[in-house]
Amino acid sequence: MADRPEAEAGAGHNKPALSLHVPEPNFRPGDTVDYSHLKIPDAGQQMRPDEACDAMETAPLAHDLIRVLGDDDQAHGPWDPKLSPDTLREMMRHFALVRAFDERMFRGQRQGKTSFYMKCTGEEATSVATAMALASDDMVFPSYRQQGVLIARDYPLIEMINQIYSNKGDKLKGRQLPIMYSSREKSFFSISGNLATQTPQAVGWAMASAIKGDSRIAATWVGEGSTAEGDFHSACTFATVYNAPVILNVINNQWAISSFSGFAGGERTTFAARGLGYGLASLRVDGNDPLACYAAEKWAADRARSNAGPTLIEFFTYRAEGHSTSDDPSGYRSAQEREEWPLGDPINRLKKHLIAIGEWDEERQEALDAECVDLVKKTTKEAEKNGILGHGLHHPFRTMFEDVFEELPWHLKEQAEQAIHERETKFPEGLPAKGGQG
Repeated sequence: MADRPEAEAGAGHNKPALSLHVPEPNFRPGDTVDYSHLKIPDAGQQMRPDEACDAMETAPLAHDLIRVLGDDDQAHGPWDPKLSPDTLREMMRHFALVRAFDERMFRGQRQGKTSFYMKCTGEEATSVATAMALASDDMVFPSYRQQGVLIARDYPLIEMINQIYSNKGDKLKGRQLPIMYSSREKSFFSISGNLATQTPQAVGWAMASAIKGDSRIAATWVGEGSTAEGDFHSACTFATVYNAPVILNVINNQWAISSFSGFAGGERTTFAARGLGYGLASLRVDGNDPLACYAAEKWAADRARSNAGPTLIEFFTYRAEGHSTSDDPSGYRSAQEREEWPLGDPINRLKKHLIAIGEWDEERQEALDAECVDLVKKTTKEAEKNGILGHGLHHPFRTMFEDVFEELPWHLKEQAEQAIHERETKFPEGLPAKGGQG
């Protein structure tokens, strides 16, 4: 206990009183937003060390902000990945598809077709651009806002929608909260709702890959709030001790569900700087700059692949929407924050860059956006044939016992048979019109 022992109750009366610091965000609802306190360097001014450098050589970059796209919409400096126009257009298509998908699924939740959804508006570059910088078979351990990774890896949209609706077409058989996808084929590890659990899993997988002499690396994504979890710190320790071929992507979007980044330590230093204490190469990146996101992830991937060590990357971005469909951000942050965010929107920045280099125009952007909206709409209609929330088109009850054990234990076999028997007894002439499937 903090109270003094009774015999010393009067001791220390002439010493200055201690005070507790409670972090407080710069803006609350109704406040005028002023981001002048943010230090945003010019694009192209950051040094780019060799991928095999000593981790401590990256120390300046943990406090700086790696940027490629300048105010003139051109690429600058040593971090310019020099992507071809075709690659940039491919990235733009992934961006447009992610945003169209988010809008449609958000609307579906509001219409009662699913119970939950999480948009990644404003953060698309931290998943799409980074996924494009990795090899297609590198193992990814996502958090819950990396739908862009699956889309960049051409995972079928209908499979994502089936999972969100938890319908009879859901390959996860309704066992996961909507948006918590999993795909072995796309090297996409199952999402967990428990914060930061994916970080030690990613490090462990990377260690196993190294033990086997494989060539694949691992990458994981975690929110800045989740870096306060013990799992994250365990992951950092194991990553540096065993030189695991892994990338720890920290998405600093300024807010957890209702508390700002200061409660995770963001007031004192950058989140990238945390990596330095563990001996990790550490980078801080403009998370709304698609080229910078790609370049940093590629640097870290090359470093891991050459056995030079793990990397922690902080992507400095902004959560433009609520934490989820269960959250109302107007209750804890200023409505002006989104519009005033000084690093802009990643899709708009890529569009302006493509136009500036003569490889795009507004008409093609409008056509692409319309194409993606139409594709998502048609795919959603197809997925809805498999069922939506509350319409009874879900997996048979007996499937809850499948895919859990290699051999089903006797007591679960009994429970499965009992569940099927009770279902048939309750509905001897078949299921009611809106009932579930037995």
